[in-house]
Amino acid sequence: MEEKKERALIVGLNITSIARRIDDIDINESMEELKELVKAAGAEVVGSLIQNKQTRDAAYYIGKGKVEEIKAYSESLGATMVVFNDELSGAHIRNIEEVVGIKIIDRTTLILDIFAQRALTREGKLQVEIAQLKYRLPRLYGMGGQMSRTGAGIGTRGPGEQKLEVDKRHILNKAADIRRELREVKKNRETQRVQRLKSNIPIVAIVGYTNAGKSTLLNELIKTHKDYDQAKEVFAKDMLFATLDVTLRKALLPNKKEFLVVDTVGFVSKLPHDLVEAFKATLEEVQYADLILHVIDATNSSYEIQKKTTETVLKELKADDKHTILVYNKIDKLELDIYPKNSDETIYISAKKGINMDELLQMIQDALMKNTYSVTLLLPYERGDIFSKLKNKYNIEEFEYGENGIILNANLEEEDYNIYTDYILEK
Repeated sequence: MEEKKERALIVGLNITSIARRIDDIDINESMEELKELVKAAGAEVVGSLIQNKQTRDAAYYIGKGKVEEIKAYSESLGATMVVFNDELSGAHIRNIEEVVGIKIIDRTTLILDIFAQRALTREGKLQVEIAQLKYRLPRLYGMGGQMSRTGAGIGTRGPGEQKLEVDKRHILNKAADIRRELREVKKNRETQRVQRLKSNIPIVAIVGYTNAGKSTLLNELIKTHKDYDQAKEVFAKDMLFATLDVTLRKALLPNKKEFLVVDTVGFVSKLPHDLVEAFKATLEEVQYADLILHVIDATNSSYEIQKKTTETVLKELKADDKHTILVYNKIDKLELDIYPKNSDETIYISAKKGINMDELLQMIQDALMKNTYSVTLLLPYERGDIFSKLKNKYNIEEFEYGENGIILNANLEEEDYNIYTDYILEK
């Protein structure tokens, strides 16, 4: 039997005072994003309401009069919950819930809930759970009703699936257990990373705002590899946070050299700080990348703000100094006769339609090969060990057996260029 969808009334507060930040997303666009988040969580949006106010109300966030209006409006719509566009305190949630009489959740709870649904790996699930616990801990008093709620639905997943004792010690002990388990997971990941770095295969990390098309781009890039299999593709759907867990796949450059593609979790405005903190460990993969592809949805009117959001997280990860290519995606949806011109660090593509994908691969190759030397080597037959090493490291498939040894073309890294300089025929 299909579970009945929850019916959500979404509510936003538009701060009209001059204290409002210039780089904030427009309230209407932010509410549209909230609507998509509610859909991503599995609920139906039945109504939307924006309160214009100079400041936040200390007791009821949007003011008691507006809360009473929400009560009447939600009843007329048959809403089963109200979702606020900002993060609320426990007291706000309690006060509003007492008046409205149905479940009240905020944007942070909603995002945490989506993450709880989508995380597939053990590490991902643990990271979401610790973020949820950190969020709930200071709200124990205010969220008394919600914390003990045993029903299903949005805001009750993760640690809320079992009845949580409203007890700080219980939560702190649980968080300590999760941190211990995460340390073990991190050790395993670091071991795998060391092996990857030893292989000298270049790493390209895909980052960007959620729903910018990162997973679609990864799926297109891996089709270049000789071992491509459709089963290796990641889930890609036109929705917020379609995929969460970091994915690594192999792809090929135009020169047939292998590279690893890393797809990371997407970002969103007002992304809960605890969630960024929790996923930093997973996002560490970006720190080890040789190149970053920053994917931007060219069709979104707030793409500049979305770009800034991603750059802020990269700065927090200390990865903002990495060589980055700006990839403006979804240009097939733009109403243009001529697409914008590509430059050295910027390209306009459609991953879904394959537009400019060859040009992007060439840009990736140029960036990765920047500090390499294109040479022809003559290796004596008795130095089969060198041939075997270079063949595997640089994925060399074309070579010939000459009279005096094996002849091959390669793009050597500076270290190898200096080591094997005696075997170079053409410099």
